[in-house]
Amino acid sequence: MLDRDLIRRHPDAVRLGISRKGIDASIVDRFLEIDAEYRRVKTETGELQAESNRVSKSIGQLMAQGKRDDAEAAKARAKELKDAATVGETREKELETAMREVELEFPNLPHESVPNGRDETENVVVRMWGERPTYAEAPQPHWDVADRLGLVDLARGAKITGSGFVVYTGWGARLQRALFTFMLDVQTQKNGYREIYPPYVVNRASLIGTGNLPKFEEDLYRTTDDLFLIPTAEVPLTNLYRDEILDNDQLTVKLAGYSSCFRREAGAAGKDTRGIQRIHQFDKVELVKFCRPEESYDELETLVADAESVLQALGIHYRIVELCAGDLGAKGCKCYDLELWSPAMDKYLEISSCTNFEAYQARRANIKFRRAQGEKPEFVHILNGSGLALPRLFASILETFQQPDGSLLVPEALRPYVGTEFIR
Repeated sequence: MLDRDLIRRHPDAVRLGISRKGIDASIVDRFLEIDAEYRRVKTETGELQAESNRVSKSIGQLMAQGKRDDAEAAKARAKELKDAATVGETREKELETAMREVELEFPNLPHESVPNGRDETENVVVRMWGERPTYAEAPQPHWDVADRLGLVDLARGAKITGSGFVVYTGWGARLQRALFTFMLDVQTQKNGYREIYPPYVVNRASLIGTGNLPKFEEDLYRTTDDLFLIPTAEVPLTNLYRDEILDNDQLTVKLAGYSSCFRREAGAAGKDTRGIQRIHQFDKVELVKFCRPEESYDELETLVADAESVLQALGIHYRIVELCAGDLGAKGCKCYDLELWSPAMDKYLEISSCTNFEAYQARRANIKFRRAQGEKPEFVHILNGSGLALPRLFASILETFQQPDGSLLVPEALRPYVGTEFIR
């Protein structure tokens, strides 16, 4: 959610920012129209209330002076003014609700440093790490490796639940558990995050706070009592501090939370559906930061470094990509994607998006901090990123570390967690 005063005072700048994302900027005119009417009604209602109070106070004086007819006329006038003010208050609330609904539809504005561009083809590669692995023969895709070693059972996952759900079995289940435990240890023991194990079900207010609602409701699994399965631990982690004021010395708050994530993937039919690239339930370690506004872009760089430290520890080739304005998405001000290499598919796959939302989510969730006692609270800046998402990481390990004899070499950092050097 954007600052109302920013939209009122600099509508052209807001239009430009929205247009850079390739989004229709007519929402600015909708907001300004409602806002103008809201402020007009608010002013008129305030004047009616003030006049009503003035007239009401005069009644006693008129009665004391024996001017009964004037007093009765004043009573009638006071009632008339009060009724008109009540109508104005009702209209004011209606316009406030309408303005809030429009505000929730506003996209965030891209930071000035974000490169222009229409879509992912114009994203900018910032850096690469490691070398692409080479093989004597063409590497097998992860779904063949998983099937041969009995690590994943797609058929039984579909039988139990439906398409897009997976059963990890045997060494596959152990590798899955090893990965999220390892990633939590990296983030909490080495990178200084506080571990959180959040609820997997959240209320509507929580999803509004992070910007998932109202725009992305079709992607969510909803219960009959209007609760939702989380699409990412970002939602409960961010809402830990909803409607709270943090102390200055608490910042920066760094949280790492493991959870399963649930997404319908509406509109993604036919896209990356082979194997476990795109499934409806998956595991992920999420990183969330709450910081002072002037520090958020430095915190974004360290967030990226924290996420990529996992890939470096595992020895997986990847690249960092800065998203152009047209690929940035509705909520972000600036975003870096971590893309790991898929040897069998011969392409990079996004494994984490590290994003600075500035105060966009903080306004929606009403999360502030106070620099010193007695000072006015300010909105924090909020950042998050995956540290990391498991399906594609699992798949990349299967493809990267497959051996000529058909076995899978377990990355050295994972061996204490998995309990073996090779899976055969």
